[in-house]
Amino acid sequence: MLQVLISILIPFKNTEAYISECITSIINQSYTNWEAIFIDDNSEDLSNTIVEDFHFKDHRIRLLKNEGNGIIQALQTAFSHCKGTYITRMDSDDIMTSNRLEVMLNSLLERGRNHLAVGQVKYFRADGVSDGYSRYEAWINKLTEIGSNYSEIYKECVIPSPCWMLHREDFIACEGFNPNRYPEDYDLTFRFYRSGYTCIPCDKILLYWRDYNTRTSRTHKHYAINYFLDIKAHYFLELDYDSNRPLTIWGAGNKGKTVAKLLIEKRIPFYWICDNKKKIGKDIYGKELLNFNHLAQLYQPQSIVTVANEDSQKEIRDYFKQQNMQSMSDYFFFC
Repeated sequence: MLQVLISILIPFKNTEAYISECITSIINQSYTNWEAIFIDDNSEDLSNTIVEDFHFKDHRIRLLKNEGNGIIQALQTAFSHCKGTYITRMDSDDIMTSNRLEVMLNSLLERGRNHLAVGQVKYFRADGVSDGYSRYEAWINKLTEIGSNYSEIYKECVIPSPCWMLHREDFIACEGFNPNRYPEDYDLTFRFYRSGYTCIPCDKILLYWRDYNTRTSRTHKHYAINYFLDIKAHYFLELDYDSNRPLTIWGAGNKGKTVAKLLIEKRIPFYWICDNKKKIGKDIYGKELLNFNHLAQLYQPQSIVTVANEDSQKEIRDYFKQQNMQSMSDYFFFC
């Protein structure tokens, strides 16, 4: 195999209980020409000492201090010091399968530039994984198996943040970790999408994704639902919104109201529809809630669906199908 260098970028903060397992999984990779750049984001536990001990034994492991504060600046620091032809990242509390780097690199060498290597994931947790995470795991792995990750990009983050790889120049071209926008992994996923990088199908589990109550994605304000909706609206308006077509929001729950506020703030005209008899005819934020059948009166509408109930989503998809409407051009599920 061509021995190109892979840079693995790993920010960490207070993960002393897990970071040894993470490092060991990197050391045990079947592909050996890598550098692992660990960036200490102001840890207050023994994480830094643990990484330092590994560094003395294996100089492919590098330890640096965050030049700023927070995960985005930690990632920026890591990238500014890396030398690899291929870039990937890792979370310090997760575990790579022993073939992760080899599988991803082989895929990229075969497909060439403008491709994104992704891998399937497996959640694990000491007291058992919740049904919600199990459903998310099954959903994202189904997309990854056929490389159709972008097809549902407005629902959730469709690229697992610790399980992707791409060519350095492609990473730079999509602005890498430059934008200071949270959640940073979801924002990067949209920039992969905007750049047109093709997701390479993968049928192998390449990452064991650890869940626990104090994980940053569970506790930090930057991963609250309003941040996700803000990113969805931002990129929808940039990439998929057609201002020559009428726009509707379907659903008037909390997510629907949040999206409505964002569109009102940006002065984007829209119709607000729902199928809840108790809400039809009501006025919210100066917009009247219309019956969903109002869609039939609009010429080539685009619809943002904010209804979370899975049964209701199926009914809505069936309705769009009956109207010969296509996902990711005529309608977009935001949840």
